[in-house]
Amino acid sequence: MQTGYYAAAGGMVTQFNRLDTIANNLANANTAGFKKDATVTGDFLRLYKEARDELPLQNDTVEGAQFYHRSLTRVPQIVEGYTDHSLGVIQQTGNTFDFALTREGLFFAVRTPEGIRLTRDGSFTLSDEGKLVTKQGYEVLPSDYFESQNAITFDATDSVVEADKNGQFYIAVPGSAQLTATSKLMVVSPENLKWLRKGGDGLFIPPEGERLQPLAESNAVSQGAVEKSNVNAVNEMVAMIEANRLVGMYQKAMDSQMNDLNRDAIEKLAVTRK
Repeated sequence: MQTGYYAAAGGMVTQFNRLDTIANNLANANTAGFKKDATVTGDFLRLYKEARDELPLQNDTVEGAQFYHRSLTRVPQIVEGYTDHSLGVIQQTGNTFDFALTREGLFFAVRTPEGIRLTRDGSFTLSDEGKLVTKQGYEVLPSDYFESQNAITFDATDSVVEADKNGQFYIAVPGSAQLTATSKLMVVSPENLKWLRKGGDGLFIPPEGERLQPLAESNAVSQGAVEKSNVNAVNEMVAMIEANRLVGMYQKAMDSQMNDLNRDAIEKLAVTRK
């Protein structure tokens, strides 16, 4: 079979994977705190060139690797995927328990049945027990959680709840206009954003063993607002159209390889000449 057919098939599979990423971004265009995913397309020739000396060749020599290297064709494929952590639009809501982080690389910490997770979605609410929780019911952690193991709670009598730019909560003292400090949101800055993995529900999974250190002063908490998704729907639609067109082009290339070239080969090579 022609090597061009394999190259076209590899390119089509690459575009299918790219379409999956684009579709997921578009599906979460209105999800608060969502960070879009992106892919990097490379070719097999470059990947092979980077690791050819480590492949299990018959004679384990550079010369042997170069022989195989010359016989390969360039096949596009996804070589890397990453999450774009750029800041989304900050939308004012006026809700007491909505919070946005106005700087990149910062996250709220929440407790889930699988362990501590990070999120940029600050559209919180109060549970029946008065605990501050996410939309999925996960407890939002205070800055002293690792010492106290407590949750952020409010009483039904707390008519005024305010938070400063560092996530420190203040509630009104009954019978006066004064505010007293209570819990404080845990805002963390992971060591390396590339090590974070998405875990669904807008949550990020920190690297195993990493000690999350709450920031004493984040200067990034905005009460009464939420961060929207950083997905640009127009750009994603343009990328989707481009990927669909490439799929069509690869399909035509595969058809030409299998049908037109084979037919020409049969008609011309099969001719018996005296």
